[in-house]
Amino acid sequence: MDAKIVLLPGDGIGPEVTAEAVRVLHAVAQRFGHQFTTSSHLIGGCAIDAHGTALPDDTLAAAKASHAILLGAVGGPKWDSPTAKVRPEQGLLKIRKELGLFANLRPISVVPGLVELSPLKPEIVSGVDILFFRELTGGLYFGESGTRPAKDGSGEESFSTMIYSTGEIERIVRLAAQAARGRRKKVTSVDKANVLEVSRLWRRVFERVMKEEFPDVQSENILVDAAAMYLISRPTSFDVVVTENMFGDILTDEGSMLPGSMGLLPSASLGSSGPGLYEPIHGSAPDIAGQGIANPLATILASAMLLRHSLKLEQEAAAVEAAVHRVLKQGHRTKDLAAKDAPWVKTTAMGDLVIAALGK
Repeated sequence: MDAKIVLLPGDGIGPEVTAEAVRVLHAVAQRFGHQFTTSSHLIGGCAIDAHGTALPDDTLAAAKASHAILLGAVGGPKWDSPTAKVRPEQGLLKIRKELGLFANLRPISVVPGLVELSPLKPEIVSGVDILFFRELTGGLYFGESGTRPAKDGSGEESFSTMIYSTGEIERIVRLAAQAARGRRKKVTSVDKANVLEVSRLWRRVFERVMKEEFPDVQSENILVDAAAMYLISRPTSFDVVVTENMFGDILTDEGSMLPGSMGLLPSASLGSSGPGLYEPIHGSAPDIAGQGIANPLATILASAMLLRHSLKLEQEAAAVEAAVHRVLKQGHRTKDLAAKDAPWVKTTAMGDLVIAALGK
């Protein structure tokens, strides 16, 4: 197939890890007979420096015209001033909104040979394979908010509103349930229905959609505080987890610690139609930028998600994932994954190893 892929390398180590993922994508195209056309555009801090905005119009236009978008990372100390009117993260929020990317997918799995990296006991994390679906464009982060004089006369009071509609809940639940059908056929919905009215609506809609549309998929409801505990005490009990924006923000960050390194975890942001946005979950790591030691595997695995979800190339996606696992099984490590005083490879060398494994 022919596909247009927009690259948003961004800041810090973003350009370094994105470059390796692009090399892998071109290797996939060559092996499987595809044509991937890539173009690079600015977002985040580098866009602020060049254009005064975190998401230039030409970047957004290119993204909208593409089949998929691969992002590196945004941000850094240079743009972290609390008084700044324009911040790198605004580019991410705007592109998600403009593209209607309401679902954030974050797979969390523990590679057998890297169980020792986890801060938890091997018997707890061995076999972990969770797929989170976080609603991305609603809830507390996007509801009405503000600051006003406090009613008790003590100064000010601030408020943020958590709000969800039936339709917003239905669409994320359907995506999660459809994914579960291709996995272990279990969906866990996380809410706070014992306290929050919005969670009670979430639970009612979840239960109705699962009963009427996905009777073949096992479903359960768990309160968010219990879910936070179960992620640590019995993470292998989860298959697909679906939840609202803030709960998902917190739980996916907690879950990212199960494998012991964020350098192995990708994510995808999807909408009802149009291009998806794919990225590693790690930040821009400005302290190691330009040294050639960044771990590119999360971004390479994000490119596998791009192949699977936007280009519908399941065989190719599985081949990339298998190549990454093969390289790790052979004992190759980047600096962040290596044991103390153990040998490790640089960013481009890891890319070379994955490409070599892809050809086998």
